[in-house]
Amino acid sequence: MSILCAADAPKKILVVTVTTGFRHSSIETAEKVIEDLGERSGAFTVDFVRQPEGQPKNPGRPPVKTSSESDASFDARKASFSLALAKYNAANGEWNKSVQAYMAKHMAIDRLKQYDGFVFANTTGDLLLPDREGFINLIEEGRAFIAMHSGSDTYHPFRRYVDMLGGEFETHKAQVEVQPVVHDPKHPAVKQLPDGFKVMDEIYIIKSFEKSKVHGLLGLNAHPNEGTEGYFPISWCKGLGKGRIFYTSLGHREDVWDPTWNPAQRKNPPEIAQAYQEHILNGIRWALRQIEGSDELGNVP
Repeated sequence: MSILCAADAPKKILVVTVTTGFRHSSIETAEKVIEDLGERSGAFTVDFVRQPEGQPKNPGRPPVKTSSESDASFDARKASFSLALAKYNAANGEWNKSVQAYMAKHMAIDRLKQYDGFVFANTTGDLLLPDREGFINLIEEGRAFIAMHSGSDTYHPFRRYVDMLGGEFETHKAQVEVQPVVHDPKHPAVKQLPDGFKVMDEIYIIKSFEKSKVHGLLGLNAHPNEGTEGYFPISWCKGLGKGRIFYTSLGHREDVWDPTWNPAQRKNPPEIAQAYQEHILNGIRWALRQIEGSDELGNVP
């Protein structure tokens, strides 16, 4: 890991891990890793906007009648589910009000102006920003925006966010090991990846994406699970006005983030997590303009 000279003042970033949709179990790990990377590199300091407490638990999918189940039993399960869903919807409405108030306080535009960049680490859903247009304006004015994994599963109806990022989550299948193509071996976000870099993770299928509008860093020339031909992006960067954008869809699994995470359950060896940490550290530093690398659009054939 490269260390800044003492004369280089660290940048100030805000890491957002709020979710109003699916919440990844790796978020706490991501928070610790990003903060640690900033401390060890001296490149940036970190403040957090974390999840407000009290999110109700979704009852899940409606029941499906089994072949051996009686009508009476199935009707009872449907009634129970309907009651649970009604309670959840009421509680979730109240919780969303608390999230909106929390975000109004912690992500007001005047407060955000103190930061050099923003990281959406595995965020999902509508984050209820008090001024989402103003937030994008800050990026265009020269700040950095970085997103990992489900940062692309965020703000789908807000098309300006999707356009800023360069693509959005569509779906995924089973976790799988992939060996991405490195499109720009000289770029700081990927140049330190080991030869033949392979990673086991939940690989997103991305939509609303055009190769000509991003600088590709990592991608696949076949579907990660089915093997059908086509281009499937994994990581890219781009400019936005005076700002810079870096995105990587990797980061679902804890053992992608942390080389010390549970040795008994990990599917990725520690060196893969170490490589991922270099990937995101240098992606952040590139977006903050601490290190240089190309953002020429359309470099992927």
